[in-house]
Amino acid sequence: MHNSVKNLLLIKDQIEKYNSNIDIIAVSKTFNQNDIMPLVEFGHMHFGENKVQEAQDKWPKIKMQNNNINLHMIGKLQTNKVKFAVKLFDYIHSVDNIKLAKKIAEEQKKINRDLKIFIQINIGNEEQKSGINKSELKEFYLKCSKEYRLNIIGLMCLPPSNKNSVLYFKEMEELNKFIGLKKLSMGMSADYLDAIKYGSSHIRIGSKIFGSRN
Repeated sequence: MHNSVKNLLLIKDQIEKYNSNIDIIAVSKTFNQNDIMPLVEFGHMHFGENKVQEAQDKWPKIKMQNNNINLHMIGKLQTNKVKFAVKLFDYIHSVDNIKLAKKIAEEQKKINRDLKIFIQINIGNEEQKSGINKSELKEFYLKCSKEYRLNIIGLMCLPPSNKNSVLYFKEMEELNKFIGLKKLSMGMSADYLDAIKYGSSHIRIGSKIFGSRN
């Protein structure tokens, strides 16, 4: 059994104690098809990429041959890449401004697709990070869902790296309940168990599955 499959099964065993209904997104950025295929052949369905161009280089053929795969855009999405992203990805985790939301709505309508969308929250109010301000969430959600008809399924965050993530996960859980959404994209290799305790439905795991990046 390939190491990445062993690592995935260990993570599944860990999270079973808390919630078996978690989507583990294997973050395959910087890893090539030889690294990815053991997981695909094992039957894993959820993979994440940070860049549209890199995903275009790796995934079209794999997805064509494995139509059960769900590809997640978890990095910052530029509006000039939306038309390519909408064709390839099934989920977008990083919607954080009106211009981007409108562009996604326009492009997916052209090709009759309905992507699953997470709104990214700048939960730590960090200047260097993307995401909408918590105070703008309700207005932003209503505009995305009612005016642009986007399929908003939940919220996403990247907590400050030098602080206790649990405090931010708890706040995200409360924000999600306030809006009335059921999905949360939060938790990575270092903190996914804490994220699950606070309602995360999608955890984004890279190095803990694939190993260290070059």
